[in-house]
Amino acid sequence: MRDAYHEELAGLTDRLVEMTRLVRSAMSRGTTALLDADLQLAESVIAQDAEVDRLHMELETSIYELMATQQPVAVDLRTVITALRMAADLERMGDLAEHIAKLARMRHPESAIPAELRETFVEMGAIAENLITKAGSCIASRDIDLAKELEEDDDAMDRRHRRLFRVLLSKDWEHGIEAAIDITLAGRYYERYADHAVRVARDVVYLVTGTRDADALTG
Repeated sequence: MRDAYHEELAGLTDRLVEMTRLVRSAMSRGTTALLDADLQLAESVIAQDAEVDRLHMELETSIYELMATQQPVAVDLRTVITALRMAADLERMGDLAEHIAKLARMRHPESAIPAELRETFVEMGAIAENLITKAGSCIASRDIDLAKELEEDDDAMDRRHRRLFRVLLSKDWEHGIEAAIDITLAGRYYERYADHAVRVARDVVYLVTGTRDADALTG
């Protein structure tokens, strides 16, 4: 019985890692769809979000069953609590990638991203992919040193996010209000995606150390 129990706990980690792979793929393809006005790619991202939602629901069900039948304590309890939290963050990251794809679909056949901001969004997409890749590795390995790196990556995302507003508020902005709204929304999606990745990293630190010290990722 205990072997089966620990297999179920390990299975939670496997499902979380699979969720990171799915939301990484969604962000990668969503970014391409946004930049290149690729309608088919955007539709594939939107359709695949159902798979992320399915994994989230399956993981939640498994966790509630484990808590009801096994009454985990100590590290095992932290494992199921953090798995529940991380699954929620990953599901939200999938939603944010879907929002990016929907923005691409809405503006098709034009790109929602003006030429002067294309490089910034390429960079934001790359940072987002790096964040979720590291988050997946953290979940699998419980490497808190790697988890701490996500804070710096999030800072890099925030710098690009601020750059967007400098361009939008510039007197040289010539694309109108609708384009400004699109850029504001898209930038927010990437920024929030990064924030959720950091939350996942903080949960890994909590899982390993048992503390939610505010300086856990930077100290």
